[in-house]
Amino acid sequence: MDVYGLIGNPVEHSLSPPLHEAAYQELGIDARYVTFEPAPDAVGQAIDGAAALGVSGLNVTIPFKRDVLEHVRTDDLAERIGAVNTIDFGPAGGDGNETADDARSRHRSDDTRPRPRGYNTDAAGVQRAFAHHDVPLSGTDAVVVGAGGAGRAAAFALADAGARVHIANRTAERARSLAEAVPDAAGGGLDTLPDRVPTADVLVNATSVGMESDETPVDADLLHADLAVLDAVYSPIETRLLREAAAAGATTIDGAWMLLFQGVEAFEIWTGRDAPVDAMNEALRDELE
Repeated sequence: MDVYGLIGNPVEHSLSPPLHEAAYQELGIDARYVTFEPAPDAVGQAIDGAAALGVSGLNVTIPFKRDVLEHVRTDDLAERIGAVNTIDFGPAGGDGNETADDARSRHRSDDTRPRPRGYNTDAAGVQRAFAHHDVPLSGTDAVVVGAGGAGRAAAFALADAGARVHIANRTAERARSLAEAVPDAAGGGLDTLPDRVPTADVLVNATSVGMESDETPVDADLLHADLAVLDAVYSPIETRLLREAAAAGATTIDGAWMLLFQGVEAFEIWTGRDAPVDAMNEALRDELE
């Protein structure tokens, strides 16, 4: 039996176990997905212990996404984003420029040397969520609200897909700093939203605004019918931002799609198999109801 899991602190409310267990059941894979909660200063020991015990792969969540960088060999995207949320213990190979697609191909090879590799599948979660809703990204003008971990992943995901990215953040300097690292990007404070959103094609809320209160990071009068809006918040599924975007005629994408597809990407890296997206989506949404 293969063992996969999640390391974070805390992890008791994670939706990853039912998401991945549904995939194993659908494909008849003899595997389990478990959670681990190491002490904040023990992530290196946790990774070493998982490798020693033969764990096949780990997801990584708060507060360890940056801490694990020094304990794994990252691919180019994770290095640029500055965070890892998926570790693959093998079979492994390749070099430091290996991509998630390379990892899937590698699992179909005969190379069985264990070598922990680190990836960031949050970016793929953004790209695949838009693709699932038939929203093209190449050549678009995109606005990302937030410059934290989710904002970094979204900004790089959109830029790598060919979008021109503007990052708006409460602390303008943080947005400008991120924009310097993202190709063809600009950054500023939240006061830049009235100038950017009305002409944008894509909008991503990468903040927690709307999670615990009926608030929105973007005024309703800025939204329009030619906009595609992804809200990274998935609880509640329908945030105020998405309600107001739908009322404006925009395409809306709830945060569960981003959560789903980052998990789909991790599953495919670990197993080299196409993920059963429908089964995973059903399990995820059952948990969120």
